Parts: sequence; structure tokens; C-alpha cells
Amino acid sequence: MSKVAVILAGCGRADGSEIHEAVLTLLALDKRGVNVKVFAPNVKQMHVINHLTNEETPENRNVLVESARISRGDIRDIKKANIDEFDAVVLPGGFGAAKNLCNYATKGLDCEFDPDVEKFLIAGMKKNKVMGFICIAPVLGAFITNKLNIKAKLTIGNDKKTAEHIEKLGNEHIECKASDCVVDKKNNIVSTPAYMLGKSISEVSEGIDKLVGEVVKMSE
Repeated sequence: MSKVAVILAGCGRADGSEIHEAVLTLLALDKRGVNVKVFAPNVKQMHVINHLTNEETPENRNVLVESARISRGDIRDIKKANIDEFDAVVLPGGFGAAKNLCNYATKGLDCEFDPDVEKFLIAGMKKNKVMGFICIAPVLGAFITNKLNIKAKLTIGNDKKTAEHIEKLGNEHIECKASDCVVDKKNNIVSTPAYMLGKSISEVSEGIDKLVGEVVKMSE
């Protein structure tokens, strides 16, 4: 049985993990009988967004505490994660991935990572663990491959600016539908656009299910 680490970034598409993507990922893994452990950094969110009005609110929230809403409390601090215990890692999207796991949302190509997240992802790629990146998360994968001088095949769907950033980081961007995924067997990386491109939860579900299927197959 494969063991997979899922990394969350809060709770909510605008300031944390995209809830549909996170739940669909956990569901697809569970359907395949995978042993899953969920992690998030124990840090303050970049900011808090009212998802009804899309306006920032004067609140402070913690990424680990908010992520626990999605995992029903079964979650651990990424600082305590040991990559040797896992066969694969999956990162759902949502802007929290680009705000709380790193600061790509505000810094672009000058992005810096949460140090514990970066350490875990670098260790995973160095040890050839299978990596699954969903929605905006392939950008995080692009920064890690860049640090390791790996040229990976990744997809963000067809968003021109983000695709250009992926390629500036030394990777190959491949356009892809939300209902599909891109598999880079050479580098053990799978990615799917999800809500970067998807118009419905069923379309996003199809792409995530394909990604999870590939991740599990490649990690067995």
C-alpha cells in the first residue's frame, strides 16, 4: 500500500487550500486504499479573505489550524514530516499554496518558501518520490525543480503568465484540460490544472482523479 503525504495551506480558495480540490484529492486517495497523512505549516496566514465578498478582513488565522478544518483534525505540523515515511506527496491548489506555503502570489519569480515546506519538497524530489501538483501548486514544483536543476514537464492549464514563469524556471509547460493531467515519468511528477481552468466540480474531479491514479500507480 502506498503512503502519501498531502500538504494543505489553510481552508478556502482565496487564502488557503481550495476546499473542493483538497477533498477530492483525499477522496481519490481513500478510494484507492492509500495510507494518507495530512500536513500543513504551523504559521500565520498571509491574510484572511471573506469568501462571500472577496474582501480582506482584519483577522489573523493559523495555516495549520485552518487546514485542520478540511482534515477533520487529523493533521500534523509539516516540521515533523519525514519524507522517508512516504512514497508520494500531493499538493492541492488554492491561493494559499502561493500565499502561505510560499509567497509567489506577491513576489512572483522572487518567491521564497516556508522553510519546512521547501525542505520537505526538496527532500522528496531528491529521493525520487512521486510528486503531484494541483491547480497553482505546479508553480511550487517549478521552483523546486529549478533549485535541483531538473527540467520537468508541468501544467497550469493555459494561463500564459504563469506558464511563462514555469518555463523561466527551466521547465517545460504543457497545456492541459482541467479534466486531464500531465505525467512526467522521467521525474516522477504529475500535475493538473483543476480550478486554474476548470468550470465545474465534476470537471475538476476528473482531472484530480486521474492525477491521483497516476501518482498511486507510479509510487507502487
